[in-house]
Amino acid sequence: MKYFIFRTFDPMSNSEKPLIFITNDDGISAKGIAALIDVAKGFGEVVVIAPDKPQSAMGHAITIHHPLRLHKNSLFAGVDSYECSGTPVDCVKLGVYEVLHKKPTLLLSGINHGANTACNVLYSGTMSAAIEGAMEGVPSIGFSLCDFDYDADFTEAQFLAEKIIAQVLETSMGKGIAYNVNIPKSKAGRTIEGIKVCRQANAFWAEKFEKRIDQFNKPYYWLGGELENEDFGEDTDLFAIDHHFASLVPTQFDLTAYHELSKIKHIDL
Repeated sequence: MKYFIFRTFDPMSNSEKPLIFITNDDGISAKGIAALIDVAKGFGEVVVIAPDKPQSAMGHAITIHHPLRLHKNSLFAGVDSYECSGTPVDCVKLGVYEVLHKKPTLLLSGINHGANTACNVLYSGTMSAAIEGAMEGVPSIGFSLCDFDYDADFTEAQFLAEKIIAQVLETSMGKGIAYNVNIPKSKAGRTIEGIKVCRQANAFWAEKFEKRIDQFNKPYYWLGGELENEDFGEDTDLFAIDHHFASLVPTQFDLTAYHELSKIKHIDL
C-alpha cells in the first residue's frame, strides 16, 4: 500500500491562475461544496456549477427527456456560481461547453456527505461528475466524507483536499484519470492517520426492499441494504477507512475486463 506524498504548491508562482471548476451531487446549498470552495479559492479562479437540488445516487445519468435550466446565483462571495436543474454530469457538460467554453485546469466534485468506496463509485453522482471531467481530459478529483450528518465537520476533509489539490496542480495526473478520495468521519480526540493510495474494495450491497402500502392501498418500495465486504486485503479503500486513513483510488471510465479478452477472442459465431 502506498502513502501519498504531500508537496507544497504556491499558486502565486504561476503567471496564470488555475481555473478550477467545482460541482457536487448533494446540491449547491450543501455544506460540503461550500467547504471545498473555501479551499479551492486559495489556488486560483473558481467557477461553480452544481445541481439545484440533491442528486445523490444518480450515477452517470444525463438529462435528455426534458429541458435543462441553468441560473446564476450569488451564494458564494467572489465566486461565479450557477445552479442547474440536471444531474452532476449535466453540470459538467454545461459548465465546459456553455459556461466556460473551454477546459478548466482542474475539476473538483464534492465534498460529498457519505462514502463513495467500493462499488458505490458506480452509483455516485459525485464520482460520476469527476469521471466525466476525466473523459473531457481534465484532471478531476472527487472528495467524500464518510459522515451523513447534516452538520458534519469538514475541517479534516478540507485539510486533505488542500494537500491533494496542491500536489495535483504541481505535478500531473494521467489522462482519463479521476481520483476518488474518501475521508473517514472525524472522531473526538483522534485525527486522521494519513492518506493511502489503494484500490477499490471488492464489496457489494446486499439489497433489501421494504414494501409498504400507500393511502390508495397501492404497494410501494424503499430500497435499503448493507454493504457486504468479502475483500480482506489491506490495500483497499475500505481497509484504509476502517483504520482511520483517508483513501485515494485512481479511477477510470474504461470498464473493459482486459483479463477476459484472451479467453473470448476466439469465440466462434
